[in-house]
Amino acid sequence: MSSAGPSTSTEPMQEDLPAENMTSRDYYADSYAHFGIHEEMLKDSVRTGSYRNAIINNPHLFKDKLVLDVGCGTGILSMFAARAGAKHVVGVDMSNIIDQANKIIEANGFKDTITLVKGKLEDITLPIQEFDIIISEWMGYFLLYESMLDTVLLARDRYLKPGGLIFPDVATLYLAAIEDMDYKEEKINFWDNVYGFDYSCIKDIALREPLVDTVELKAVVTDPCMIKHINLLTAKKEDLAFTAPFSLTATRNDYVHAFLAWFDILFDCTHTKVKFSTGPHAKYTHWKQTVFYTPETLTLSEGQKITGRLSCAPNARNNRDLDISITYQAGDEPEKEIQYKMY
Repeated sequence: MSSAGPSTSTEPMQEDLPAENMTSRDYYADSYAHFGIHEEMLKDSVRTGSYRNAIINNPHLFKDKLVLDVGCGTGILSMFAARAGAKHVVGVDMSNIIDQANKIIEANGFKDTITLVKGKLEDITLPIQEFDIIISEWMGYFLLYESMLDTVLLARDRYLKPGGLIFPDVATLYLAAIEDMDYKEEKINFWDNVYGFDYSCIKDIALREPLVDTVELKAVVTDPCMIKHINLLTAKKEDLAFTAPFSLTATRNDYVHAFLAWFDILFDCTHTKVKFSTGPHAKYTHWKQTVFYTPETLTLSEGQKITGRLSCAPNARNNRDLDISITYQAGDEPEKEIQYKMY
């Protein structure tokens, strides 16, 4: 599974650490030093354009304000804030990309307005101790995979002035069910017969690893259900582990081969609300959608419901990985549960 999401890591990276001693946390930090990932995120016009619109089009919120950019990456959000009239912007990132960001800041004439600090937010000392606004692009696949939301919440509690703003300030996670027979045959059932050999022991492993990909809207066979709402002004780190019930109503007679998840982001504090979605009904983003295949095929009639609950928690060994379980039941069928892991 390719890596995407926030522009930085909050885990320390030892530049001279031998490869055999590196953990996934180290690779996470190191991966964001490579320009290719930042190119993909910058070219994501929904992502970057939404942040630009939320910041640049609200200069009354930024004029003469102190702004903290958590996970500043190449510095694009910091420069948006400076252009919107911020008095000073402090950008924090622990990836080596910040070395290039410093050059970008200077080349664009913001050397006196933007200060970049390299390091882990929890450990470093910032030149300013209280900020009016926090900006961050912290989202990962399935909203929370490899995300640095916990770092944004820490920054809020430590540095944000009372009544301060967070950009964005609301995130919502959704679940639906999809018909996906052809792709399931290719990705999952392929293992039943590999050149005449039984590879089915791998099938269970493949089934339990969610797939990040784009799904066409016509594949969605139920209404969506909101399974998580996060208000960044009030959320706590403990809220990132959750169990949520869901009820999905079929919109037509069809088969179900998987559950589908996506998220919406809202800049609720802006004068004219700025919002974008990563769902199958919306324009492409690099987050795509997340597919959770089921072991069996469900048969649904229009109006019939799939009920269940989804549980999500950071993995105990690496909190950037996610342990996800989905318990579900369709009609009179017995309730079933499957465990997934995003890693």
